[in-house]
Order: sequence, then structure tokens, then C-alpha cells
Amino acid sequence: MSERTAPNRDPSFAESAALPGGAGHRPRSAALSEDTDLAVAVRNFVECGDEDQARERFSELVHRHQRRALRIAYHYLYDAADADEVVQDTFVKVFSHIHSYREAWPFEVWFTRILINACLDRRKARARRDRWAVPAAEAGPRDEFRAAAAVSAAGNPEALLLARERRERLVGAIKRLEGRQRTVFMLCHFGDSTPREVSLMTGLNESTVRVHLFRAARKLRGLLGGKR
Repeated sequence: MSERTAPNRDPSFAESAALPGGAGHRPRSAALSEDTDLAVAVRNFVECGDEDQARERFSELVHRHQRRALRIAYHYLYDAADADEVVQDTFVKVFSHIHSYREAWPFEVWFTRILINACLDRRKARARRDRWAVPAAEAGPRDEFRAAAAVSAAGNPEALLLARERRERLVGAIKRLEGRQRTVFMLCHFGDSTPREVSLMTGLNESTVRVHLFRAARKLRGLLGGKR
């Protein structure tokens, strides 16, 4: 892989940006998007030593991607605090390695792959921690979206309760999906990504992505009581 087309020049960082199951493949071609242009501009400012301009332009990328990143992270971690921390850490990591970004990769693809690997690392670390944790005597119910819940509760508490129950059922069903089906479903439905974009993010063939998406939707309908 040439330096021009590699997503980054730092081998250790390249590993962190590669997803399991063939995600290390780079896209054959990709049109430059506005986000990609912004990322290139940030990289150029960093290379010129203009950190202030680099941070100012990078804040635009943060603004564009933060909400989507939080949705993806939450549906990997199911914990709002963990999701927020992973997203912030990912933005810091991306900025610190922006010098290695190459526009052969759409910025959204490059960023999302790094985010997903950060989520997987957090899940592994949490599993190791939980094996040694002493369980609390009584754990109260968690509300992962306190701010949204407070706004909704003020309007219609019954609707909020029903929405929460539906969300819990959906989360439970998604957890039962096979690994690649779960990844494809989450990126398409919670990451607002097209099958082609998911193909670039995961290294799966686009037709394979569509098959996983179809099977995931069919299985979820069955798990949630709908027609398969």
C-alpha cells in the first residue's frame, strides 16, 4: 500500500483504524466530500504549524459528526457516559493523527472506523473491569438519556414510558443479532450510513452489506413480534 493511499502512515494507528473481518481494505476510489476537504485543510494547517487555524477548522468537523458519533457509540456501549467519553477521545485521537490522513479515504469512513474500534476497546476494557468488580447491593434503574427524558416527561409521561419500553426491547433484540449483522444494522440505522459507505467502513462487499442488512431487519421483526 502506497503512502498516498494509506489511511495513515503510523503503523500502530493503522491497526487501530482497521475493523475485524476484512476491514483493512481501502476503497478503490472515493469522491472528495466537503468533510474530506475540511480534513485536508486541517491537515495542511497542522503541517504548516498553524495550530489555531487547524483547531478552528477541526471544530467544524466535530460539529458535523458529534451527534452521529454519539448515536453509534451508544448503540455499541449502551451507556451514555461511556459513549460520550469514547466520542471525545476519538476526536482527540483523530486530531492528533490528522497528519496521517489521506483523502483516498472519505473522512467519515476514516473517522467512523476509528470510533468503532474505540468502542470495541472500551467494551473489552469494561468486560475485564466487570469481572473483578464487586456488585452493588442495589442498583437503581439507569436513564441513559436524562435530558431528553426530562423534556419528554414534561409533555407526556405515558408516551415516555412506552417509548422507553420500546427502546429497551429494540436494544435487547439488536444485542441478539450476529456480529456483522449488528454492525451493519447499527451503521445504517443509527449512523445514517448508506450500504456503500458501510462497505467502505467494514471492508465487506456492498452486496454482502445489503444481505446482512436484510437478514438483520428480518430477524429483528421476528424478535419484536412482527412478521418475518
